[in-house]
Amino acid sequence: MAGGFGGKMRFAREEDKDIKITKEILFRIFKYFKPFWKQMILAIVLLFIVSVLGLVIPIMTKNIIDKALPERSMYLLVIFILACIGATVLKELVSVGQNYINTWISKHIIYNMKNEMYEHLQHMSMNYFSLSKPGEITTRMTSDIEGIQDIFKTTIVNALSGILTLVTTMVALFAMNWKMAILSMLILPVFILPTRRVGKYRWKIALESQEKLAELNQLIQETLSVSGATLMKIFTKEKESYEEFECTNKKVINLQIKETLAGRWFFMTMSVFTTLGPMIIYLYGGYLFMQDKMSIGEIVAFVALLDRLYKPVTQLSNIHIDVTRSLALFQRIFDYFDMEEESRDREDAINLEKVNGNIDFKDVCFSYKKGQEVLKNINFSIEPGTMTALVGASGVGKTTVTNLIPRLYEVSKGCVKIDGHDTRDITLESLRRQIGIVMQEPYLFNDTIEANLKYGKEDATYEEIVEACKAAYIHDFIMSLPDNYKTIVGNRGIKLSGGEKQRISIARVILKNPKIIILDEATSALDSVSEMYIQKALIPLLKGRTSIVIAHRLSTILSADNILVFEDGKIIQSGNHKELLDEGGLYKKLYDTQFRKENNKI
Repeated sequence: MAGGFGGKMRFAREEDKDIKITKEILFRIFKYFKPFWKQMILAIVLLFIVSVLGLVIPIMTKNIIDKALPERSMYLLVIFILACIGATVLKELVSVGQNYINTWISKHIIYNMKNEMYEHLQHMSMNYFSLSKPGEITTRMTSDIEGIQDIFKTTIVNALSGILTLVTTMVALFAMNWKMAILSMLILPVFILPTRRVGKYRWKIALESQEKLAELNQLIQETLSVSGATLMKIFTKEKESYEEFECTNKKVINLQIKETLAGRWFFMTMSVFTTLGPMIIYLYGGYLFMQDKMSIGEIVAFVALLDRLYKPVTQLSNIHIDVTRSLALFQRIFDYFDMEEESRDREDAINLEKVNGNIDFKDVCFSYKKGQEVLKNINFSIEPGTMTALVGASGVGKTTVTNLIPRLYEVSKGCVKIDGHDTRDITLESLRRQIGIVMQEPYLFNDTIEANLKYGKEDATYEEIVEACKAAYIHDFIMSLPDNYKTIVGNRGIKLSGGEKQRISIARVILKNPKIIILDEATSALDSVSEMYIQKALIPLLKGRTSIVIAHRLSTILSADNILVFEDGKIIQSGNHKELLDEGGLYKKLYDTQFRKENNKI
């Protein structure tokens, strides 16, 4: 369940962070705008036009009251009314174009961020994927990034719009009556002062909300996946799973409600003052009117412009809160971007075009966590075209050794060499192109058999696919299916048996045609019939290739050119089957307790 896998992630205490709008964060945010600077300039120009057109109605209203009506001029009345209608229509048309540009920019920024995040996660080490929750990754890739699009689409646009509206309105107010303009602005500090406190509160709630949402996504992925749903049904845990989902979902909803309602009292107070402002203008404006120092039209226009003055200030106050909330999401996203990736290629890294298949481990040590060595001074050499079996109890480091060859993990000390080249001096792409891995639990995508096979060789022809499948003893089975190679295999290949999936994975590696093959207990979980087919399929796969086999079956042990016996992260014996039996020790003990039983069955 969501709460049972390693506790809370490294992000669990993010809500304790202070709000720090640093130059670094602003620069990192700005870089997403940079490719769209032309569109942004156009959007600003359109915003300015909208702001100026917004002044037309108050000014025309003043003219209607002070000129058209007193003069009883129908002509002026029509002209002023048409000016209002024309300005409104033009303003709305410009707003449509401006909204389109805003949406276009925001969606493309989100598009770029998701691409960057996906590419970044592709280069994370296997250690990261081993420890991370899938729900956490999904949340970062979807709701976190989607959640910040409002800062591009709405928040920044509202800020620019508010500033432009504020400036143009203040110019108009001072032009009409500078004393009334100053009086109008005396109330503005009330709108600004409380925003920081509200913003800090929303920052904290936003972080908590996203963390709980990640837990909810994790729970969904674990319990509603094929494996999770099967396990849930077998152990009749539907009720418990529902209760856990309901509890987590309720926490998410409550946090989202708290976030939405944050600062409502503050906004209520602001509404009171936006009503008080016009009353002050009517009071003072009425006094000036009685002194023949101001017209009725000017008072009405002033009140109308006052709304244009307070509205952007209110927007800017809200923007501070929205920006603060968005920074919480930015912080989560940037935390992901700042996580250390697996080693990138060195500048002078070489491309390994062809290899003979010689593998050397020189004084190799490895730790998943600092201070906890999994491998200790591993030394061995594998000749090209030979098979080496790795034997030992579970958890002694056999799989770790095979993971170091394609650099899924980096050695802590020592080096791994292929044909005399340190693997760290070889580009990752060319290194991994030379290596094929057949895992104990093969992974198939929810796609056609053909698409899964082409994952090994994208440009493979139909004839090559058929040839590989015949070599893997799976072609006849595929042809017995209604859609043949176009058959959808289901999530993780659920529609196929374990042996069928394994033979398809072997065909996929045959298509890749690597020089080095790693078999990670490829037959340990299969029945005897499936194993027979797999063993036949392995013959063309291993022919002429260097192979490293993690072995649990006697047949693999007997055919190996060399056997390495592991215990507690060390190689304690090496040799062929006969030599190790004669030598005694752990290998003979394993043979007597594990392999001999199998031999007796044969």
